Amino acid sequence: MAPPLRPVRIDPAALLARPGLAAVLAALPGARLVGGAVRDALAHRPVADIDLATPDPPERVVQRLAAAGLRAIPTGLGHGTITALADGAGYEITTLRQDVETDGRHARVAFTDDWRIDAARRDFTINAMSMAADGAVFDYFTGIADLAAGRVRFVGDPAARIAEDYLRILRFFRFQARYGAGEPDPAATAAIAASVYGLALLSPERVWSELKRILAAPDPLASVALMDRLGVLAAVLPEGADPAALGRLAAMGAPADPLLRLAALLTGDAAGLAERLRLSAEERDRLAALRIGPVPDPSADDAALRRALAETPAETLIGRAFLRGAPGAEWAGLRARLAAMPRPVFPLAGRDALALGVAPGPRVGALLRAVQAWWMAGGCVAGGGECRAELARRAQG
Repeated sequence: MAPPLRPVRIDPAALLARPGLAAVLAALPGARLVGGAVRDALAHRPVADIDLATPDPPERVVQRLAAAGLRAIPTGLGHGTITALADGAGYEITTLRQDVETDGRHARVAFTDDWRIDAARRDFTINAMSMAADGAVFDYFTGIADLAAGRVRFVGDPAARIAEDYLRILRFFRFQARYGAGEPDPAATAAIAASVYGLALLSPERVWSELKRILAAPDPLASVALMDRLGVLAAVLPEGADPAALGRLAAMGAPADPLLRLAALLTGDAAGLAERLRLSAEERDRLAALRIGPVPDPSADDAALRRALAETPAETLIGRAFLRGAPGAEWAGLRARLAAMPRPVFPLAGRDALALGVAPGPRVGALLRAVQAWWMAGGCVAGGGECRAELARRAQG
């Protein structure tokens, strides 16, 4: 096994304080933390999920966990992945492996006990590091230096890494948005530009998952502009995209909301995109709601804003105001007013009409709609008593 390229050590105390992690590492003494946990610990960023790798074959992992009284779930046995459950937390443990055969989407793997070989199959140098339980970091491909310099580089030949899985094209932009600084790696961008055709081989779900993560970055503008320059943006959003609109949205201080950013970026058919990329029903409906529908005028009075809120959630109205508004105090003021104003709720239901002796049937709905229109015309301020009195007046008419 090749030694680390430089002696670096992380204080493992905070990581090992995660529920059950110390017990898992004690059961698998050869295991190390890998990937994002090591990268983010080195970068002093919050660590989300913790994954582990081990030279032990999957069957041995299961045996060791069972001997330690820990439950093992074979979540990806064909690729050597076991999930260990300890103290209510789950940790994915994958046997070291190498790719034997790839088709740009899937890989056939063989297990190995060589950490460097396993690191060589990973996408970027900053994701190819591993850390032992004592905090020693193993860095075979200068990931530490690249992380410090803000360089997102493929491990080895970029074209070969991309050909193994074309999703790595989009992953590059995700990591460039979050960890990159300065000009992107020229070898990476050249390989991406030559491999854009491979994105068509990916499942829509995988493309949307990565695109959503790119748009969720604190500042994705440079990465999206680079995607546009390399032809990647047109490949994933053939409906049409305008990076400048995303820049205008950011200039107004809009939140890092991937659906809102997609609504700004997209120039074409939102329904067609939602179907093509297989957005969830909730995502599809929210994207449509952001792009279609009225926006209150910044000079609107409180009654008009209450009427708008009675029909549409504040989040959607604020999003529309970002998308169709302009920089400046008046639109910022409108968004602030919408955020601060409670959403009015019409206080009546069908039972109120039935209590007045109205027979069940279409007339109940007609009366409620009439009273609701009266309530909204008055600025949505009438309470339950007033609305019931109006309902009674109309029921008697």
